[in-house]
Amino acid sequence: MDVLPAIDLRGGKVVRLAQGDYDRQTTYADDPAEVARTFAAAGAKWIHVVDLDAARTGKPANTDAVRTVRDAVDLRVELGGGIRDTQTVEAYQALGVSRLVIGSAAMKDWDWFRGLLDDEAFPNERLALGLDARGGQLQAEGWTEPVAQTPVALAARVAGSGLGAIVYTDIARDGMLTGVNLGTTREVIEATDVPVVASGGVAGVEDVRRCREIGCSGVIIGRAWYEGRIDLVEALQAAAG
Repeated sequence: MDVLPAIDLRGGKVVRLAQGDYDRQTTYADDPAEVARTFAAAGAKWIHVVDLDAARTGKPANTDAVRTVRDAVDLRVELGGGIRDTQTVEAYQALGVSRLVIGSAAMKDWDWFRGLLDDEAFPNERLALGLDARGGQLQAEGWTEPVAQTPVALAARVAGSGLGAIVYTDIARDGMLTGVNLGTTREVIEATDVPVVASGGVAGVEDVRRCREIGCSGVIIGRAWYEGRIDLVEALQAAAG
């Protein structure tokens, strides 16, 4: 299982939101590249990057910061936030991003998303479906707009697609250090053959172990690392089993 330490970007800075609330922001660093180097030094293979400004507006806003992260380290970058049209997908793939997480656009325009999966220009293993839910209901537009679907139902729809991943986030737990929602995460895993990355609520290394035990392909670590509650080297060891 992979551990993906997170860099959430807002205004070019490294921040975290509590439960997806843009009014409850903590800023942790001014230099995302330096944070990325710290992750690389610990042995991480992936970095999960989110453009929070783009998630809210639908327009990429932190491209320069994403580029500095990509240039700073020889790690695979998984990027989400505001990827809602084919032009943006093309631009980020040209930038060298390893995997793009598409959430709102997929949930609101499934035909467009299916078109990406059927287009040979976009290898499916370089795409991920982002499923962000609060209280069992999916949310779009930077977690501000409910969607009439369930995470399990959409996970089942991409079975056999060859997608690189499904990133399932429990919004209510995100940034709260309350533990991963293992129950729903397990249901998503059981609904599909696409690898599932768990996100939201990681509080310590035991959460990493539990994610591995239920069959996650990866787990995203954010606030727990920034506040010194989890050691990345130890987390990577727990993920390896």
